[in-house]
Amino acid sequence: MHRTFLINTALLAPLFTACGPADSGSGDSAPAETPATAVTPAVPEGAEAFSLLGEPLYPPTRPDEVASRQADDIAAARADYDADPDDADAIIWLGRRIGYTGRYRDAIEVFSEGVSKHPEDARMYRHRGHRWISVRDFDRAIEDLSHAAGLIAGQPDEVEPDGQPNERGIPTSTLQSNIHYHLALAHYLKGDFETALQSYEDYFAVTTNPDQLVAISHWWYMALRRLGRDEEAAVVLEPVTAELDVIENTSYHRLLLMYKGEIEVDELWDPESEDPAGVAIAYGVANWHFYNGRVEQGEEMFRRILEGSGWAGFGHIAAEAEIARLGG
Repeated sequence: MHRTFLINTALLAPLFTACGPADSGSGDSAPAETPATAVTPAVPEGAEAFSLLGEPLYPPTRPDEVASRQADDIAAARADYDADPDDADAIIWLGRRIGYTGRYRDAIEVFSEGVSKHPEDARMYRHRGHRWISVRDFDRAIEDLSHAAGLIAGQPDEVEPDGQPNERGIPTSTLQSNIHYHLALAHYLKGDFETALQSYEDYFAVTTNPDQLVAISHWWYMALRRLGRDEEAAVVLEPVTAELDVIENTSYHRLLLMYKGEIEVDELWDPESEDPAGVAIAYGVANWHFYNGRVEQGEEMFRRILEGSGWAGFGHIAAEAEIARLGG
């Protein structure tokens, strides 16, 4: 049974005080309408990006049935776009459908068209910012997502429809939560854990369900632990219980329960997983060893994660960033 979920904001009030006052950016200066071809022109033909360690990254090979379904989805989105090329929803869905295939540069180009046609629509910057993260351009991601945060400041939130619906068909995220999530992630991936904290607070302020709670709590907890702010990190864990009715973000939920000592770490470590959720778990476990003083073990685990092919997953990108900061 799906139960109503209300967050006790008073529980984290001391943590908010420690993180400082909110400042999501004014959104006064819009990011440039950058086409995908303008970034990293030396990327080899067919590649989407260079990894943070200098390796070219190519779109994944997908099973025939998946590729066929994605081609049909793109064709439908393209037909909607061709019927009305100025329609914001049509632009967004075309970009999203293309992005799901791993053609991130093409998706960025579509969203850049959306920015040009709808410069006040925060969704264009939100989705383009996500794909800048995919291609390891964290600075452009921060620019886009900061601008999006400024555009939605003080506005009512809205549910963001799922491109790949969960088993219950219940969307669990919103426009504002996704903007703050990806903005925090971009700062986190740069190793700027301190700046990421503000976006975690902004995300928490619009959190309304268990999936949102565990998603933000996982990254927030890790950022605080990396900053050595262990007592504040412990406060983040307090609302997380095994009974939460989590629909999608079960990987984050399990990691948080592991941080609380309710799940054994050996139950979670699986560096062979190619599923983004599994890679996210592997990164969480590796990072847990790293910030608990087992640096060599954590580094070895980060490297094991990079042996997998799921390079677009956030856990993979985070492990890549760790190794890059350690000197490669």
